[in-house]
Amino acid sequence: MTKRTRTLHALGTRINLTVFGEQDDAALEAAAVLIQKEEDRLTVNRPQSEVMAVNHAAGEKGVAVSSATYDLIDQAVAASRENFGFNALIGPLVKRWKIGFAGAHVPAPKEIAEGLALSHPDGVKLDAATQTVRLNTAGMELDLGGIAKGFIADQIKALWQAYGVTVGIIDLGGNLLTVGRSPRREDGQWVISVQDPGRARSVDLGTTILPACSAVTSGIYERFLVKNGVKYHHLLDPRTGWPLQTDLAGVTVFTATSIQGELEAKRLFFAGHAPADWLADPTHLGAVFAYQDGRNEALGLTLAR
Repeated sequence: MTKRTRTLHALGTRINLTVFGEQDDAALEAAAVLIQKEEDRLTVNRPQSEVMAVNHAAGEKGVAVSSATYDLIDQAVAASRENFGFNALIGPLVKRWKIGFAGAHVPAPKEIAEGLALSHPDGVKLDAATQTVRLNTAGMELDLGGIAKGFIADQIKALWQAYGVTVGIIDLGGNLLTVGRSPRREDGQWVISVQDPGRARSVDLGTTILPACSAVTSGIYERFLVKNGVKYHHLLDPRTGWPLQTDLAGVTVFTATSIQGELEAKRLFFAGHAPADWLADPTHLGAVFAYQDGRNEALGLTLAR
């Protein structure tokens, strides 16, 4: 089966797109255009975007956004209000720590309190009739970075299906979504690697074999600050304003859709374990928990080394 690939840099990472059985690059090129358009709409790393228009108007007025942006914001705010760890309003707190960026430091208690006050998802007003988003307090910020890759990966899959693509791999810098039956195995299942959070990228804990699914990882191993001998990682607990206290180094979840994977990876990481009924949901295919002491546990799947 023929294999065609496209590599690009967007969404702050290296992206690899692969389709099998296609005779041209039309689906790959269309996906690249989609990624760029979504980044233009959703980014908070440039002065202008739909999300930045909402942020610029914080405390003053609501801003009408496109249907797709509104739906994603609606999902992000709803998940944030569940208070399981994911928070699309945590930007002001992140900026006070700046972990992974120039000027990173341990904020004073007053700074943390100020950041927490501006990070509460109840401070967002959504109007579905007008597709308007309002941040009630000046200084609040909406950031969809914790959910956008999943949203975009699922969009690419739908786009490829419209192009007639039946088999492919969408790799958005560690957010993986496989499409269709793998051409490399008779049973059509995919061999998926799980990153070892204690080692460099591309060094794995092992591999698992699953049908087409999404694989998303949340972890503390790539961005951190060391101050006075204490290591502070970048995953801040929106309930306390401090880096989450955990024995985990990373959690990889396997789910039916990528946006679901984004949220479930954070849910399990912040909980430190999977709820007893987590695997009862047929769209939850499994998870791998990697601990800071080097241990790892697989839930609902086999991890081969």
